[in-house]
Amino acid sequence: MAMRTEVLRLYSRILRLSRGWVATSSLESGVERDYIKAEAVHLFRKNKGITEAVEIKERIREAEARVTMAEHYKNPYPRPVNLPKRSFSKMEGKKIGKAIQKMNDQSRPVYLRSTDSS
Repeated sequence: MAMRTEVLRLYSRILRLSRGWVATSSLESGVERDYIKAEAVHLFRKNKGITEAVEIKERIREAEARVTMAEHYKNPYPRPVNLPKRSFSKMEGKKIGKAIQKMNDQSRPVYLRSTDSS
């Protein structure tokens, strides 16, 4: 039950952030407010069926990271990362390819996990 409360608090925090969002350009404030709210609604609905505690904690961590970065950089959009999708994954056999793919997946920042394929 404690995790449910934590998720609901996080959701309301994000919605409050969207209502009070002030963009660097006054023309963009409405667009960015709408983006924050729509993204929150989409991702919380997408993840509502998750029941494993580890997965829920990972999603909470991602949301908190995105909120912190949005507040710090004054930009609600996920920051791009220059990581190759697949580095050498098929060059040297299946075992090495899987290890490199696993390393690439683990090096992907937590705040970009929700942007992966749905």
